[in-house]
Amino acid sequence: MKHAKNTKSFASRWGFILASVGSAVGMANVWGFPNKLGSNGGGAFLLIYLLFVFIFSYVGLPAEFAMGRRAATGTLGAYENAWATRGRSAGKAGGLLGWLPLAGSMCIAIGYAVIVTYILKALVDSLLGTLMTADTAAWFGAFSGTPYSVIPYHIVVVVGTLLTLFLGAHSIEKTNKVMMPLFFLIFVVLAVRVALLPGSAEGYKFMFTPRWEALKDPMIWIWAMGQAFFSLSVTGSGMIVYGAYLSKDEDVVGVAQHTAVFDTIAAVVAALVIIPACFSYGLDVGAGPSLLFVTLPTILQDIPLGRLFAVILYVAMIFAGVSSLQHKFPKLSRAAVLGILCVLCLGFGLLMEPISKWGPWMDLVSIYIIPIGATLGAVSWFYIMKKDDLLAAVNTGSRRHRGAFWYGVGRYVYVPLAVILCCVALFMNVAF
Repeated sequence: MKHAKNTKSFASRWGFILASVGSAVGMANVWGFPNKLGSNGGGAFLLIYLLFVFIFSYVGLPAEFAMGRRAATGTLGAYENAWATRGRSAGKAGGLLGWLPLAGSMCIAIGYAVIVTYILKALVDSLLGTLMTADTAAWFGAFSGTPYSVIPYHIVVVVGTLLTLFLGAHSIEKTNKVMMPLFFLIFVVLAVRVALLPGSAEGYKFMFTPRWEALKDPMIWIWAMGQAFFSLSVTGSGMIVYGAYLSKDEDVVGVAQHTAVFDTIAAVVAALVIIPACFSYGLDVGAGPSLLFVTLPTILQDIPLGRLFAVILYVAMIFAGVSSLQHKFPKLSRAAVLGILCVLCLGFGLLMEPISKWGPWMDLVSIYIIPIGATLGAVSWFYIMKKDDLLAAVNTGSRRHRGAFWYGVGRYVYVPLAVILCCVALFMNVAF
């Protein structure tokens, strides 16, 4: 199997980092992290989460960047390249296995597009002012429970995202240079406003005061690990594509750790908006999608300049959603591919506009396809691929040599964690 080599790259190191941050920052940060933090021990969950983020950004994410850069193609080429270190026939088998994580990225993109569509509708209704006077539960239920109710917004989201991808790495770099700084700025503004709400201090105490007894609960460790995995997008596919655009002069461990730092800041800042606000109003921090479309609009209706802050909030989430969607689509090379992806994404996505259909779809993807893909990637890099080849790929452009210790962490810590997560998802039907 031949794969076309990528000839375009990001113009700068920080352009690549911002694009990678953009791909990692998404709904996992905006509602997933606050939701799981609120449901799993607050400060204790945060400590465990930070531990896993450190591990995964040290070995898992750099390995995916390195494999993408080494193969200079997309997901299929990276798997074929890794497995080919064991022989030509093994390489062909690896290329076939690579379809699973690639399919996972496409499937989750279809689901993500629905949520970003909801956000776009919320943004438009905030601009019009209708969201500020509506019964938010009834407003959300009206379109999330009705088939084909947000088709125009859906088309704008999918076509707009794919067009930025079709224009290539420089387009992704340029959009994320704007979207990511604005995302952080907007959420900081919102966090400052929430800090002025009465009772918000209890939210901060909950976030940053560990309940040490919670550390004894193995499921809190599992939830924190799953959140770290998927927040960083270490799923055996998407970050490989970004790695294909990475210069050989860059240290993959360094850029991975920078990506993790900004991704974590985004998650914490989002939590600093949502959790104190929920505590201030006595609302459930574990409300899932309704947190964004029922709980927060209710709060915004009740505060001065709420309409303005609603617009600001949904603009920030549009940035997060689109930037995250960009890495979930396969790498584009021809206009025909753009058309095919539009048909696939809209063809399946339009059927899942009701949340009653979207939820089971996302559960299917997060329980089965993504955990298996993430595990397949981890095993491929650290058990199938020859050690020397992987270390050569990781050390390309690095000023600090990674050797036996780095490889050992990947082989004996990272891979077992991926396998555990996969087993929990498959055998306990846990959707991360």
